[in-house]
Amino acid sequence: MSMTDPIADFLTRVRNAIKAGKKSVDAPASKMKIGIADIMKNTHFVSDYSVIEAEGGKKYVSLKLKYNNGSCVIEGLRKVSKPGIRQYKKSDKLPRVRNGLGIAVISTSKGLMTDRQARNQNIGGEVICEIW
Repeated sequence: MSMTDPIADFLTRVRNAIKAGKKSVDAPASKMKIGIADIMKNTHFVSDYSVIEAEGGKKYVSLKLKYNNGSCVIEGLRKVSKPGIRQYKKSDKLPRVRNGLGIAVISTSKGLMTDRQARNQNIGGEVICEIW
């Protein structure tokens, strides 16, 4: 059975792992998910990630969640652009998540980047998700 929104599934797996107090979470890999994991690592929301190849050639993204005093650094995740309603924004209309404390992941013509990077490069694109 095919999945209609694999990015929402990835974010839900991370959200569920945080609620369960897990140290890491695995999800089926794709270029978009690996890009989101890389952005999460570069912005210090997760401590590390790796791409694992399982038997049968399937790849998985494994995120190591980051905790501070018993609570996860990631307070929330929200999918913005959905399969039925895509959210495209110009560079001056990109969202500021929690007044700059969070990030929005933007899919641009130059690849995935945070809202700050897209604003600095004056590039708009599809708003994939918000992390705070």
